[in-house]
Amino acid sequence: MNEENTLKRLVKLTQDGQLNLIKKEIEGNETLRYSINKKHLGKSGDTLLHYAARHGHLCIMRFLVEEIEMDVELYNCDYKRALHEAASMGQGQCVSYLLAKGAKIDCLKKADWTPLMMACTRRNLAVIRELMANGANPALKNKDGWNSFHIACREGEPAIVQHLLVASPEVWRTESKTLRTPLHTAAMHGCEKFC
Repeated sequence: MNEENTLKRLVKLTQDGQLNLIKKEIEGNETLRYSINKKHLGKSGDTLLHYAARHGHLCIMRFLVEEIEMDVELYNCDYKRALHEAASMGQGQCVSYLLAKGAKIDCLKKADWTPLMMACTRRNLAVIRELMANGANPALKNKDGWNSFHIACREGEPAIVQHLLVASPEVWRTESKTLRTPLHTAAMHGCEKFC
């Protein structure tokens, strides 16, 4: 099997959480070990670590970071890191693991989105708390001038809006580049009763 097909198979095994089969595929193949440590796959340029984080396969993440020595800061074509993937998909254990392994809390992907902003789109309060407990800044703005509070107001999850306000009381004092406040954003998305 050529390397390209092997890498496609490894992506599928990673998505499916098949750690034992991944280990078997890699066993004794130093070229392949080196390749998966550096290789960006598909149009998105994801690494196996991105796939593991997205699907919540903590055991595979541990293997990739601790045994393959994959860098937790590897990014894809959109500058997304594994932390963005884990946060956006609500994979709390993966978020905690990546932070413990030194992932940068406020890393930016394309359009200047942080993992916290991405977590706010999924309405996962536990992940948001974990990110903020580790220093995520809810006041950072993306390319449109939105901060995490704008995003939380757009999504309309009262517990998240309240958590952001309690943790960072001034976060509501912001405007986007089009001069919209978080309240404007909430109203535009039918969530004004929550903000």
